[in-house]
Amino acid sequence: MKIGAKRVILCLFFLGMIGILAVFGLSSYMKSHTAERILSAEEAAKLDADCILILGCGVREDGTPSLMLRDRLETGIALYEAGAAEKLLMSGDHGRKEYDEVNTMKYFAMERGIPSEDIFMDHAGFSTYDSMYRARDVFCVEKVIIVTQEYHLPRALYVAEKLGLEAYGVAALDVNYHGQAYREFREMLARAKDFCTAWMQPKPKYLGEAIPVSGNGDLTND
Repeated sequence: MKIGAKRVILCLFFLGMIGILAVFGLSSYMKSHTAERILSAEEAAKLDADCILILGCGVREDGTPSLMLRDRLETGIALYEAGAAEKLLMSGDHGRKEYDEVNTMKYFAMERGIPSEDIFMDHAGFSTYDSMYRARDVFCVEKVIIVTQEYHLPRALYVAEKLGLEAYGVAALDVNYHGQAYREFREMLARAKDFCTAWMQPKPKYLGEAIPVSGNGDLTND
């Protein structure tokens, strides 16, 4: 092998190592930076937040929430019933007619007795970053309790903080979901990506007119 080729390979190796170390370093930093704002349900119930923001995820083909989403919803509803906030904000993917996370989430909450007017739907929460940005700019949220699984909370809280939200997190029920090892690995990469995104703060794919979460959630019905 020629000396020039060896140098290229060596440079690529070191760049790869730097990238790996950066991903691990940013992931660890994000987790430690947000750890104090991950609360128990009892602690969060005393916050009197503007809303409880439940982040969407998989919906089954029959239109019912996946186990992971169900656990998020159960946690968010329990916080609402405990008086942590007077409104729920369901943020998820409704970019296609045949796939709808947010109406699935709203129907689930209504079946548990939550009034429709207390449930807002963010139909364009296509990413964690978009959900936080839109919570601030579309739904006029200032103080928020974020509900998702524990592995996802550091990124959500970090992005929310960088966007100027007073954000706290409550972890949904911690179970061993199928594919969790891969999900944890992907989350490490996502933390590094959103570290940069939160610094640059691009606008999300969609914004729109303000719909303050202090009002009537039925305004978000489709």
